[in-house]
Amino acid sequence: MSPSLRVALAQFDFPVGAVRANAERIAAMIATARDEHGADIVLFPELAISGYPPEDLLFRPVFLADCESALREIAATVQGITAVIGWPESAGSVLYNSASVLRDGEIIATYRKRELPNYAVFDERRYFDVDPDGGSCVFEVKGVPVGLIICEDLWFAEPLDATRSAGAELVLVPNASPFERDKHAGRDHLLAQRTQESGCAIAYLNVIGGQDALVFDGGSVLADGDGHVHNAAKAFEEHWLVADYDRDSRHFTHAHWPEETDEGRSSLAWRAVVRGTRDYCHKNGFRKALLGLSGGIDSAMVLAIAVDALGAENVTAVRMPSRYTAGLSNDLAAEQCATLGVELLTLPIAAPFQGYLDTLAATFEGLPADTTEENLQSRCRGALLMALSNKLGGLLLTTGNKSEYAVGYATIYGDMCGGYAPIKDLYKTEVFELARWRNAVAGRPVIPPAVIARPPSAELRENQTDQDSLPPYDVLDAILLRCVENEESRSELIAAGFAEATVDQVLHLLRINEWKRHQSAPGPKVSHRAFGRERRYPISSGYRP
Repeated sequence: MSPSLRVALAQFDFPVGAVRANAERIAAMIATARDEHGADIVLFPELAISGYPPEDLLFRPVFLADCESALREIAATVQGITAVIGWPESAGSVLYNSASVLRDGEIIATYRKRELPNYAVFDERRYFDVDPDGGSCVFEVKGVPVGLIICEDLWFAEPLDATRSAGAELVLVPNASPFERDKHAGRDHLLAQRTQESGCAIAYLNVIGGQDALVFDGGSVLADGDGHVHNAAKAFEEHWLVADYDRDSRHFTHAHWPEETDEGRSSLAWRAVVRGTRDYCHKNGFRKALLGLSGGIDSAMVLAIAVDALGAENVTAVRMPSRYTAGLSNDLAAEQCATLGVELLTLPIAAPFQGYLDTLAATFEGLPADTTEENLQSRCRGALLMALSNKLGGLLLTTGNKSEYAVGYATIYGDMCGGYAPIKDLYKTEVFELARWRNAVAGRPVIPPAVIARPPSAELRENQTDQDSLPPYDVLDAILLRCVENEESRSELIAAGFAEATVDQVLHLLRINEWKRHQSAPGPKVSHRAFGRERRYPISSGYRP
């Protein structure tokens, strides 16, 4: 029986642009993989040196030079183990998304990614080239022919076929694949298909961590040469993943593999928004956050996310009652803060609101009150929250959900104020679903049940509810899911049974509020069609679907 090959996968966060820190960490981790885990080969994620996605940093020659210098410095330290590291490789006037094989102080091979994704959140063809002369990359470790392809290459048959034809029996696949709901099942199906087609075993490593609107979940996985796909590694957590590969059976045996135990949609979505919020704060120098707490479901949800992300001691909630704020709203806000151990400030807005009205009185004379006065209340709150953020420090979290952003049911420079929007990619019905799930998991009311049960309201006028202006959220979200996520047309929506007037209202609101979405804070992507870098519509458009 041939000796086994020990493979270590570094499921860790390598922040974008932190070239020196990433390089120092990678060099130390190579030694850890060798000395503590006994690994023969260690794999790091796609573009680990630069972080992913580095975007227009790739246009800076000095950045690319720093990345190459970092790789060469790492290579000089590698002894007694083989390391595979992703980096942006500049070759004259062209740039490749590459991964290099390091051994005995040298770079012994480099593979250049063949399939460059240019859809959804990916813009790789903006930056990278495909090497027309680039071949497969196969190298030996302890007598085992090991192949290397990168991320999107796996989704096409040819790169793996060519790697197998070049002699590979075990194939390493470093990835930077962002999280989205329901993606894991498709990935596992693909791995089973590719291993059955090729007979190669596959070690699939995914990076982890939040990067602006993207969240990378890890969830790395192994697939045996007979098509058996192992349980994925724990998502949204940094881990060393270690397994032994047996050449005779083409099977992996876990040596250290913390397994994912809950791939439920709510569990993964919650962990995605928590991880995204934590990393956005920390990577931008914030240890504390604050938010306006209204006593409604959205701000209650964001408060719970912030506490899970940063700790209760690092979160401040601000209650800003007006003449229209129900006593229940104040009570529920206080109840949640007491339950979670969060500091609660109370800043009534009656005086600043009246100050605005007095200042505008002469100009507004003879004009009826309308949404202008309603929005002024929200803008009073936005100004106060930004003042607290400036004076006391801490990132202001905004509390809008995807349904509101879709139809513009949010006040620009008011409740849209903030640096990060944790629930921006969750529809209102999903917010309710996640709130119930979070309470069930906690076994206690992290989000007060009365908050979940009460009708949503902006509380900007007497007896106001969201449904005064919008269709019921179950109807609204059903339409938005079809037209935003699936790009269904007006005629398709009506054919599906939605009332024509409701469809027209929703499509009109969706179209005219593009300008608001362009000015909104980033938030963690959990769907396959998130507003922002994934769904990019023109603000000025004469097209009427």
